[in-house]
Amino acid sequence: MKKLVVAICALALFACEQKNEVKPFTSVVVKDVYTKNVSIRAIEVLDGSVGFAGNNGVFGSVDLKTNKVITNVQKYDTILPEFRAVGTTGADFFMLSVTNPALLYKTGENGKMELVYTEKGDGVFYDAINFWNSKEGIAVGDSVDGCLSVIVTRDGGNSWNKIACNNLPEGIAGEGAFAASNTNIKIVGDKTWIATTKGRVFYSADKGTTWDVFSVPMTGLGETHGIFSLDFYNENLGFAIGGDFTKPEQNIKNKAVTTDGGVTWSLVADGKEPDYKSCVQFVPERNGNELVAVGFTGIAYSRDKGQTWKELSKEGFYTIRFVNDTLAYAAGKDRISKLIFK
Repeated sequence: MKKLVVAICALALFACEQKNEVKPFTSVVVKDVYTKNVSIRAIEVLDGSVGFAGNNGVFGSVDLKTNKVITNVQKYDTILPEFRAVGTTGADFFMLSVTNPALLYKTGENGKMELVYTEKGDGVFYDAINFWNSKEGIAVGDSVDGCLSVIVTRDGGNSWNKIACNNLPEGIAGEGAFAASNTNIKIVGDKTWIATTKGRVFYSADKGTTWDVFSVPMTGLGETHGIFSLDFYNENLGFAIGGDFTKPEQNIKNKAVTTDGGVTWSLVADGKEPDYKSCVQFVPERNGNELVAVGFTGIAYSRDKGQTWKELSKEGFYTIRFVNDTLAYAAGKDRISKLIFK
């Protein structure tokens, strides 16, 4: 009898393990929730919704339960800004426009957006924004006066200050970031990584106070080729992706992985699929093994840290954010969609 009980327990444990086994994705179901004549490169999962902003001053949210969409239009004098970056502190929503003048808005009183930072001048072009916590955040733009444009807030986004060039790594002429998906900046705890157009990653271990710079072997194929997106699963494991949006079929030097916090990077799947992609994200709760990358070229999936990839769909998007390990929202030209991975 004792042996029978042990056997039954063992079978029950095996059944439980089988039930909880995580299966790799084999397909994705795409359901449009918002279709308008607006280009959207920036979305962010908020508390119960997905916030977004795009060109023509359009911004809004998608309710995660009902998929109801609420939109508005932000004007600056006679300008309808082009927003390519959004972020959240948890309490407030932020949206940042790209070009001169750069305009940064946060949630204000009575549901209106409040302008908290403006920058004017030749070469002004902002690419991404992210937050360490409810008080501290960072945004990055292309080089002005010899270094990347990096602004930070320490008071919940009410005021922003630009980091002086002598407090940043020495710049390279024409260095910036590709404003393709608002994934040029990644934060894990106090640590921060910024991907640039010159195949470099700026790294700060102390929330932007001091910086180092590391090289990624994704360069040498033209001005429009390089890192378009990066993500970190934890403080050690990271992935960068990109290519050349003018030569989207090219798949050389467009994917790299790091396991030491960005100090060193190795090319993976070089010369193999996927081709150009504008955004990559680790699938949550999958131990850092699984990645999804999107671009106007389609949706690709890896289950082995980017060593091999499978195309799940030819549906084109610019950016993606996961809600959980099987549900995500993606945005692109004229739409936001709900993605269910199976």
